[in-house]
Amino acid sequence: MKNGEEEEGEEEEEEEEEEKWINHYSNSQRILLVGEGDFSFSLCLAKAFGDATNMVSTSIDTQDSLAKKYSDAIGNVRELEEKGCLVLLGVDATQMSQHFFLKTQRFDRIVYNFPHVGFLHREDSYCQIQLNKGLVKNFLKGAKDLILKTGEIHVTHKKGEPYDKWEIERKAAKIGLALQDSVPFKKQDYPGYANKRAHGNNSNLPFALGEANTFKFTLK
Repeated sequence: MKNGEEEEGEEEEEEEEEEKWINHYSNSQRILLVGEGDFSFSLCLAKAFGDATNMVSTSIDTQDSLAKKYSDAIGNVRELEEKGCLVLLGVDATQMSQHFFLKTQRFDRIVYNFPHVGFLHREDSYCQIQLNKGLVKNFLKGAKDLILKTGEIHVTHKKGEPYDKWEIERKAAKIGLALQDSVPFKKQDYPGYANKRAHGNNSNLPFALGEANTFKFTLK
């Protein structure tokens, strides 16, 4: 017969080990987040999990540029770090597989929401489209090196013109990735997430999401 204290201890242990999910992501997954803007998406996941010890969150920005571009970024980073997230700044999404730390790691999920090089030309111009296609291609190449065999690479991307011309699925297939699924992205599914323009004088303002999908790629 077990006494009451033993049973209570077992119940507490079961509660501690319970897997916590928010949409496609759980605290049992090792998650790398790329191009994180003001880090509000990462913080949303961390709050859902209760901590962020399973997460590495990155941005190409330095601490100074984060402070200049976004009103909440520094506070979000501090909260993430308090929850156990490893935050890495100055990480180029196209070079991440060469990063001194990241190249030693492997992940269950690698997530890049709304990749964009910045508004160097008109959004629908050939030059702008080619630059964005290059960004996505090089990100996927690097992510392929860092993903576990059973892992998934997630790219959330706007639908319609000119975004369909980025040919994300085709780029992925050419480098040896298979499209496992494509599901509608709904901002309301991620409480606290603030999508930011990230570039120019209005970097802290949101951009129109419109229709967007999360593309899930796996190794072939």
